[in-house]
Amino acid sequence: MNDDIKIMFMRHGRSRADDENVIEGRYDAPLTDVGREQAEARAQELKARKIKFDRIIASPLKRACETAQIVDNILGVNVEFDENWMEKDNGPIAGLPHQVARARYPLPAFHNPFQPHVVSADAGESAWAFHCRAARALEKVIRLGRGHYLVVAHGGILNAALRCIVGAQPPVSGQGIEFSFGDTGYIQTLYKPDQHLWVIREFVSGFRVEER
Repeated sequence: MNDDIKIMFMRHGRSRADDENVIEGRYDAPLTDVGREQAEARAQELKARKIKFDRIIASPLKRACETAQIVDNILGVNVEFDENWMEKDNGPIAGLPHQVARARYPLPAFHNPFQPHVVSADAGESAWAFHCRAARALEKVIRLGRGHYLVVAHGGILNAALRCIVGAQPPVSGQGIEFSFGDTGYIQTLYKPDQHLWVIREFVSGFRVEER
């Protein structure tokens, strides 16, 4: 019997925080009109390709929630929400303009993965805490068993989950491996649980700023 588990990891569409040019993370910004159009276009593309999902699992933050619901409306798949797929807890810098955040909370010369996200405020998730949360989120999907699942979440948490898949450790002081997701970008994976074999089948980077 084929026990293959297919998981598509998709980032949300463009959010209001992008237009405001502020740090997102746990800042709960909704999609913009452009973001909604992106989500609808992606869902229509998947429908045209006859890609079907057994379930959609999404972050409850507005930008991911809206993206997932738009896909649901077009593909007719129920959405479930899991807080483990929320973006990294970035503490007091969520929603701040980048320059304000840098001035108010200066970056340390070196940031090890056990320190909180905002070292000077002793706040936010450490890289390891974030990595472990991503592993828990991924495990919950895998334990659903054979099927095709769509995870709609955020660039940071999707990167953390993919690092778990490829066996990479959390980034240290900005160094490491990164998967560059644009708006509604996605990675299609296949997991063979009887072999513990992951296959990266497709990477669509998504809409970029210069394409708008």
